[in-house]
Amino acid sequence: MYAEAAATLGRLMAEKGVTLVFGGGRVGLMGATADGVLSAGGNIVGVIPTFLKDKELAHPKATEMVVVPDMHTRKKTMFERSDAFCILPGGVGTLEEMFEIVTWRQLHLHNKPIIVLNVANYWTDLVHLFDRMIGEGFAHKGHEALLTVVSRPEEVLAAAENELQTPKPPVLFKV
Repeated sequence: MYAEAAATLGRLMAEKGVTLVFGGGRVGLMGATADGVLSAGGNIVGVIPTFLKDKELAHPKATEMVVVPDMHTRKKTMFERSDAFCILPGGVGTLEEMFEIVTWRQLHLHNKPIIVLNVANYWTDLVHLFDRMIGEGFAHKGHEALLTVVSRPEEVLAAAENELQTPKPPVLFKV
């Protein structure tokens, strides 16, 4: 179900002429997304640190593969080359990357769309956690606008396009 959603998202991206910028791997949901893009004739740009490339985890059919020295450079490069972000179901690495890009948005370092693809309610508990952080006073009202949550891959591109056309106002800090 998750891999199918990822591949569908990839095909839809290619059909719209959207290039996938991703971590460069051939495995997991990002590999499935990349394969979906390629299956529909699209382009994928992988950004992979040397140590992962050396483990032969790089996607062999990447349109472009950028090899970087470390994970920090990888995230910075992906950020610089992306217009929007989509968070697919994933593990600790996905959470780490998501929280960094959300934090950068909170700090007004960017205002790029962050779309959470909540396939089969995978991220529902996380969405509730954001609500609780606001309710308990650990985040200000308005922080819920840092993310846009959709449940189907068919909704991702429209959500990103809408937000690119009409950016959300930055979250205001209250002291």
